[in-house]
Amino acid sequence: MTANTTVTVHDPTLRDGQHAVRHQLDAEQIRTYAAAVDAAGVPVVEVGHGNGLGASSLQVGRSRLSDDEMLATAREALTHSRLATLLLPGWATTADLRKAIRHGVDVVRVAAHCTEASVTERHLGAIRELGAEAQGVLLMSHMAPPGELAEQCALMVGYGAQAVCVFDSAGHYLPDDVTARITAITTAVDVPVAFHGHNNLGMAVANSVAAVQAGAHTIDACARGFGAGAGNTQLEVLVAVLERYGHRTGIDLRRLADAADLAERTLMPAPPTIDSTSLVSGLAGVFSGFKKPVLAAAESQGVHPWDIFVELGERRAIAGQEDLIPDAARSLAAQGASR
Repeated sequence: MTANTTVTVHDPTLRDGQHAVRHQLDAEQIRTYAAAVDAAGVPVVEVGHGNGLGASSLQVGRSRLSDDEMLATAREALTHSRLATLLLPGWATTADLRKAIRHGVDVVRVAAHCTEASVTERHLGAIRELGAEAQGVLLMSHMAPPGELAEQCALMVGYGAQAVCVFDSAGHYLPDDVTARITAITTAVDVPVAFHGHNNLGMAVANSVAAVQAGAHTIDACARGFGAGAGNTQLEVLVAVLERYGHRTGIDLRRLADAADLAERTLMPAPPTIDSTSLVSGLAGVFSGFKKPVLAAAESQGVHPWDIFVELGERRAIAGQEDLIPDAARSLAAQGASR
């Protein structure tokens, strides 16, 4: 992309940020933040449980509000911004999808592990039939080479995806990694391409810029980086940097900065930081959302969380496999690993 290209900013603060607070955002928090970013001109606001529609459960955490309550609250507050939500096959049902669209959801993202795009086919088709925009997402995208990611994205487009997005779920990428993957994907598909970064190695904004320069049209980012582990690409910083590069976002940066201040005051105990646990998560290529259960398992078994993340990386653990965390901790304890 050249300077003056328009970049669409997709804000999942009220979905990915839920990971950082165990999915406990309440209606007032959702309403107030949604209204603030709507006023700032953020084009798309994503809302829901951290793991998407239907995911509130003992396994990955029960949310304070139901999907219906979260989406209805956000829809009322968003007078200009489009409302988005996430769906992971295996959690959400077609009934969940129908209810979400009845609540005014404009965009539904269907996410799958980076080598399993085939599981998105039914849901992508259903979204199109129900009249919402269907987008396909590949999670843990560092676990597949550029060519394979491009092939998986092409499959999703064939299933009806009107845009495709790759998640750096573990915050593992460097800019050259992003450039190679976005270039391969934009060559393979004729729909908009999006990038979603995490900040475990401190590279989320740089990686997002690399994605834009390689042809991505949409970038995900959260206020103050609010998200799992070390957090996501920081929204207000991203927009400022894109402006410095000459890219248009249509966002009022001053109002966005106010919305980010509001988010820090009302949504999060503290902004995310890159601590040692988040750092090893990025190095090992393990889902950032595993941070809290890894810390709990480390405490329970008397082993170092660093070693658990390394073990999970060797096992190629992916989001949704939280049950592997205590098993890895017990295995390390049995081997005599200790803090």
